[in-house]
Amino acid sequence: MYTDVMMAGFGGQGILLIGNLLAEAALLENYNVTYMPTYGVEMRGGAANCTVIISDQEIGSPQTSAPEVLLVMSEQARSKYEPRLKPGGIYIINSSLVELKAVARSDVEKVVIPFNEVATGMGNSKFANMIALGAYLGKKPVVKLASIEAMLKPAFAGKKPELVSLNLRAIEKGIELARGLA
Repeated sequence: MYTDVMMAGFGGQGILLIGNLLAEAALLENYNVTYMPTYGVEMRGGAANCTVIISDQEIGSPQTSAPEVLLVMSEQARSKYEPRLKPGGIYIINSSLVELKAVARSDVEKVVIPFNEVATGMGNSKFANMIALGAYLGKKPVVKLASIEAMLKPAFAGKKPELVSLNLRAIEKGIELARGLA
């Protein structure tokens, strides 16, 4: 098994957090993993992306030129990374912030969900990233939800205890939405 995903958006959207959660969950399940975050110098609002590679074999490089899955949370990320998505791949698009008429790929499976609106409907716009992670897991169930939950606990240690269950619910909503598009 080998899979890779590039997650991209802007700082403050929690892109690096969901990439790290995915990578840590895969490590928990004894996969080989690379997690490569990059971000702009701005405190908030600058470009942020990460690439996660998960494999049951040794991984040769932490980078990928053509990811199998591309998850974009902003228009800036779409315009920059869309051409890199592997033909036949999975394209997860936050229709809350991405210009759908600008999406040029017809050779991929598109998963279009308004993550920001769904998150607001759940009571907190900050859940958009977790819903996006859930959408990814709904299309690519590479790790168990229990492993993600196990990684949420240390990620939110010292914060409100209900954050783990609320974020888990957001991930479950994303899974449900992505599977409903099939």
